[in-house]
Amino acid sequence: MCGIVGYIGTRQAYSVLIKGLSRLEYRGYDSAGVALINKYKDLNIYKVKGKVVDLERESENKDISGCIGIGHTRWATHGEPNTVNAHPHCSQSGKLALVHNGIIENYVTLKAKLESKGYHFKSETDTEVLVQLIDYVMEKHHLELMPAVLVAMDKVEGAYAIAIIEKDRPEEIVVAKKSSPLVIGVGDNNEYFLASDATPIVEYTDKVVYLKDGEVASMSPKSGLKIENLDNVTISPEIKKVTMDIGQLEKQGFPHFMLKEIYDQPKRITDCMRGRVNPKTLDVVLSAVTDHKERLLNAKRIIIVACGTSWHAGLIGKRLLERFCKIPTEVAYASEFRYSHSPIDKDVLVIAISQSGETADTLAAVQMAREKGAFIYGICNAIGSSIARHTDTGSYIHVGPEIGVASTKAFTGQVTVLIMLALVLAKEKGTMSRESYEEIVKELLLIPERMQKMLEVDKQIKPLSKEFTFAHHFIYMGRGFGYPVALEGALKLKEISYIHAEGYPAAEMKHGPIALIDNEMPVVIIATRTCLYDKVVSNIQEIKARKGRIIAIVTEGDTVVKNIADVTIEIPTLPPCLEPLIATIPLQLLAYHVAVCKGLNVDQPRNLAKSVTVE
Repeated sequence: MCGIVGYIGTRQAYSVLIKGLSRLEYRGYDSAGVALINKYKDLNIYKVKGKVVDLERESENKDISGCIGIGHTRWATHGEPNTVNAHPHCSQSGKLALVHNGIIENYVTLKAKLESKGYHFKSETDTEVLVQLIDYVMEKHHLELMPAVLVAMDKVEGAYAIAIIEKDRPEEIVVAKKSSPLVIGVGDNNEYFLASDATPIVEYTDKVVYLKDGEVASMSPKSGLKIENLDNVTISPEIKKVTMDIGQLEKQGFPHFMLKEIYDQPKRITDCMRGRVNPKTLDVVLSAVTDHKERLLNAKRIIIVACGTSWHAGLIGKRLLERFCKIPTEVAYASEFRYSHSPIDKDVLVIAISQSGETADTLAAVQMAREKGAFIYGICNAIGSSIARHTDTGSYIHVGPEIGVASTKAFTGQVTVLIMLALVLAKEKGTMSRESYEEIVKELLLIPERMQKMLEVDKQIKPLSKEFTFAHHFIYMGRGFGYPVALEGALKLKEISYIHAEGYPAAEMKHGPIALIDNEMPVVIIATRTCLYDKVVSNIQEIKARKGRIIAIVTEGDTVVKNIADVTIEIPTLPPCLEPLIATIPLQLLAYHVAVCKGLNVDQPRNLAKSVTVE
């Protein structure tokens, strides 16, 4: 969840680090810091509670020289957010500085042993234990930095991605990884970059190395890139090319990344379908299915594992796979699934969904399911991510980097891939008529155009949101494909506006939530013309009878709900399975504008991180 950056080469390291930390702000953080070694071998550490801009102010008029450095944005786990607990942490000897992403599970035991050896600790973090442990190993065994890290990491339990520098060796950065993401950028002129993901690196190089679990690497302009694993086996670096549009890392005139990414959806869904949906033959082709057809078609049961927004996309996937493919499908929170006793064998297909591809619980669920013989299909956005590497096959959503913490285009991208996957499997299994199949494909091809049109509702929602800025609670409701949309709408609102919001199946209203309805309770309800329309209208009548304030998402031309609801927002007539791609847009915009009206940090909401890489 924290952000790590590093640089060694001929440039001024500080400027690379600050820009890199800014690129990683979307991951969520509460403090920031850098460590630099200057030409006199002085180790300078600057860190603050607060944002990267606060770190820049802290560094003003101070020595920021040097061509080697590491930086960090911290999302607090062990110890409250403050300057002392902020990274980098320094060893007691003053020789080493270290940054860390992850959680060290046995840090209490390690700390006690180090204290018995005379080490004193300044912070409450598990990270300080790491730098002191490496320092101890170096002193006791008279080792250089990389060998000492190899010895030390073998004693550590938990998840980590670390970068460490030594003041007496300003020509080397050493890194290590286990269950937390780490990318090494290989630049020209013997320079190296380091980051938690590729976003801070792509400005300088398109050549990257994805470090694997249990690997330790040394980066040096003099001796190059060396990688060893914890068994002391030398690993040959596998350099891969990464492509990313730098423009997608900028706001491009929008006030916030979230709004930019909402407006980006028509183009990105086109990218998601490109090369997969043939407008001439009306066929959908996914190479992942083509290459593993037998295993996928023979699945007797499907389990979708995900967290947060990805879990909501999974609920839509369940309906698609059961309706189109007639395969029993369940959706599990990855954090619960990995500790469940669900029967899993070779006949089970596990679909793992994660925007970042680094979600710790989802990755752990994948590993557990693989050990039991399941076939794993990954759906993620980040190319080369851990889940992409640990699954048997899968599909990228290809929506580009998503910087806003509240997921928008990643959600619609995930749903689009799930629609295509269900269509391909249904065609291969013969569980769907060609006529129905082509009807859905035709409508799917029109989604980007309809998304673009749907964005015009922003003019309606922006003034509307001012009415609800001071609401304390919201209820979101829907049925069928509308229920996951309601859940996702509620999540968006609570994430960025801090208004308590809950999503329910509309039919469940009478089983408890109706007690909350009064004239101060806004209720957002998905009331499109599906086979359950009349039942949803009855639910709306029950809310209205109790003076609830109703915002309804309706099919264009609707007059019944329009005469009951306080506000109606129209979406085009669509097959129900495609409605989530359009109906979610006004809910994204509503959450966005309410948060803006409240003066909140839309892109970096409090306590949240974009990529949850710890349990």
